[in-house]
Amino acid sequence: MHAAPATRTKRHTDRQGRRDRPGRPGARRTQTALAAGLLTALLTLSGCGGSGDDSGKSADRRAAAPAQQNGAGSGAGGAEKGAGSSAAAKKPDPSAAAHVIRTASLSVEVKSAPEAAAAARVTAEAAGGLVADEKTDQVDAARASSHVVLRVPQGEYDSVLRELSGTGKLLSRTSTAKDVTDQVVDVDSRIASQRTSVARVRKLMDRADELSEVVSLEGELSNRQAALESMLAEQASLKDRTTLATITLYLSEPEPHAKAVADDEDDPGFLDALSGGWDVFVTVIKWLAMALGAAAPFLAVAAVVVVLWQRLGRRGGKKAGPEGE
Repeated sequence: MHAAPATRTKRHTDRQGRRDRPGRPGARRTQTALAAGLLTALLTLSGCGGSGDDSGKSADRRAAAPAQQNGAGSGAGGAEKGAGSSAAAKKPDPSAAAHVIRTASLSVEVKSAPEAAAAARVTAEAAGGLVADEKTDQVDAARASSHVVLRVPQGEYDSVLRELSGTGKLLSRTSTAKDVTDQVVDVDSRIASQRTSVARVRKLMDRADELSEVVSLEGELSNRQAALESMLAEQASLKDRTTLATITLYLSEPEPHAKAVADDEDDPGFLDALSGGWDVFVTVIKWLAMALGAAAPFLAVAAVVVVLWQRLGRRGGKKAGPEGE
């Protein structure tokens, strides 16, 4: 009768002991819950620290942004000022960017056309130019004329023109200036487009498989290349005419009598005065001779009358003498 309570007490003690053992399921659940709690706490703390750092970094970035913007603005302003100053320093001259064709024509009277043509050739070559054409003709036995075409750089155009105008007596002078800037820009643009078109046709030829397509593309390529070469020739012509100005010089010699008169008027002196005096003396002698020739018959008659008068007077005196004695 008393053994049953003891047995129940023992079983209860054994159950309570099994519950309190660490290897039991209840202890394991407790340890798992504690570990999960610790892990959650660690993650929370790390998240707060990260967010705090991120917020701090964000705040630092926001604080530094105005300074960076101010620095960038000042840098941009400095760059703009530098660019503005450099642009102002390197601002191109509008007249230098223009493309102008200059031509002039001079007609000058000189003492010797061949010598003046040689001097014009030297002047053009000294200015960095060249003689494009030169022709000298003999007008007659005493006179010659020259036709010279000079090409000189645009910068030396005015000085060469002044020098050539002073080589002799200027008879006529004409000059023209034609602005072809728009034409030059248009030709350059059309050349760029035509080159792109030629390259496109070449690519199509590389991809063509059929013979008919190749033949058609070759014809089109030939036409476009011909057009491109024509544009390039026009571009070269414009470049040549805008780089070198053209001066056409006509040289002529005066007529002989005009030349003699001009020499007399240009170089008066003692010999000229002596020659003039001699001419006057000869002219006077001629007039005296003419007067003497005109009066010679009358003088002869007068001389005869005088001689007769003298003879008659002598005879009358001789007769009166004897009668008086």
